[in-house]
Amino acid sequence: MAADAAHQDWKPQANPWLIAATVALAAFMEVLDTSIANVALPHIAGNLGASTDQGTWVLTSYLVANAIILPVGGWASSVLGRRNFFMMCIVIFTISSFLCGIAPSLPILLICRVFQGIGGGGLQPMAQAIMADSFEEKKRGQAFALYGLVAVLAPSVGPTIGGWITDNYSWRWIFYINIPVGILAFVLTSRLVQDPPWIKADRKNFFKLDYIGLALLTMAMGGLQIALDKGEENDWFQSRFICFFAAMFVVGIVGLIWWEWKHKNPIMNLKLFKFKNFAICCLLMMLVGGVLNAATVLQPQFLQQLLGYTATNAGMALTAGGIALVIVMPMAGIATGKFAARNLAALGFTFFAIAYYYVSTHITLDMSFGEASFLRVIQMIPIPFCFIAITNAAYVGLPKEASNQVSGLINFVRNVGGSIFIAVTGALVTNRSLFHQERLAESMQNGSKAYAGTIGSLSTMFGGGAGGTTMAQATVYQQLNQQASAMGYQDIYRMLCWMSCAMVCCAFLLSKNKPGQGAPAGEAVH
Repeated sequence: MAADAAHQDWKPQANPWLIAATVALAAFMEVLDTSIANVALPHIAGNLGASTDQGTWVLTSYLVANAIILPVGGWASSVLGRRNFFMMCIVIFTISSFLCGIAPSLPILLICRVFQGIGGGGLQPMAQAIMADSFEEKKRGQAFALYGLVAVLAPSVGPTIGGWITDNYSWRWIFYINIPVGILAFVLTSRLVQDPPWIKADRKNFFKLDYIGLALLTMAMGGLQIALDKGEENDWFQSRFICFFAAMFVVGIVGLIWWEWKHKNPIMNLKLFKFKNFAICCLLMMLVGGVLNAATVLQPQFLQQLLGYTATNAGMALTAGGIALVIVMPMAGIATGKFAARNLAALGFTFFAIAYYYVSTHITLDMSFGEASFLRVIQMIPIPFCFIAITNAAYVGLPKEASNQVSGLINFVRNVGGSIFIAVTGALVTNRSLFHQERLAESMQNGSKAYAGTIGSLSTMFGGGAGGTTMAQATVYQQLNQQASAMGYQDIYRMLCWMSCAMVCCAFLLSKNKPGQGAPAGEAVH
């Protein structure tokens, strides 16, 4: 009882907000790196003598390593202590960033990216766990607002920063900029962050690592990420290559669930899913990560492919959304102390549904830069309410000793949701564009008066004759393809709208916690 009281009364010596800013800095650096390299892939591939398809492994190698390490934080903290593990991750990430910058060939770059992903994979969940333990429960929502700002803003500004650096300097500098940030984060962490008394490091725990679970997790995440990244390129399940990695994922995930459920010291404590609140939060966070990442990829892709924006300008169109996020995130953090988490989450998903429906009706080929920026703003405003509410609710009713596992699993499902939605929505845009292309082509028949009139007018403009007619037909066909693609994007945004409506209903399945008050202590999970 005395130990429990000591645990309840423990407070960090440093100001909690300084601690939060320190760990958020490191997490921002890591999350930024998941998107900053996207626009630089053609430059990286060209400079290192590789094809564009081979260059995409720069992203895949990082994401696979990152996903594998996310759930390992609980075990690593039990061996090294959470603070020491966090500092070690900063060191690995920073050194790997330097090695990525000087890599002379693609294979060496890929190896360095794997190590960078390993270091980065421990930063997000440990930052979130440190914040959760540094603040008393009634102020935890405000701390998660800062973390949410990091987790959501970094992917949004990543393409802008990456495009500007690549266009004005070299792709190598997208890795070099991590070095000073990493050094500063390491120094501040060593001075400010402490481990709470319930985080007990023991070197003997090194031998308790669930090696079989880690192998199955590696197998599952490697298979999933490769299948998703290369699926559309290889015509999905028509390819033996994709079928192999899809089967690898299924075998790995089934084996992982079976093994982790019965293992004494699992790498992923799946028994946390016995807590209804936590299980629902994981589902909602996977969907939030999915719609957020999908929307972050869809809009700049639309602007570049159909409206002719450069990578830098497409990124700039997202900037207003980042500014809106900075303004709304603290407000959402304060709101968590006044309203139940499930009400805030439901409100956020309602805003999502309205925003995506509005985008589906206004994302057009004659859209201006200002209109594109506004569409991004209305998509970003709901995020803080969903993200903070779900993150906060995930800890309700769980023992403090489970905080490392909770943060690891929440970040894990968010990243997995992002990977799945990016791949699926990308494939659906292509499929829906082809569908609309076929429907529109039906009206491009010689018997159509509108079609014949358009061809006649354009042919005259191009000088008449057979050459003018050919150029007119090519112009109309190009316009048809662009319109079909725009309609494909509109369909996907409508799909995200209906999905958000379903998420509103799921939000009300969460337990009705009292805002500003701690939840009742949960039972230990064995």
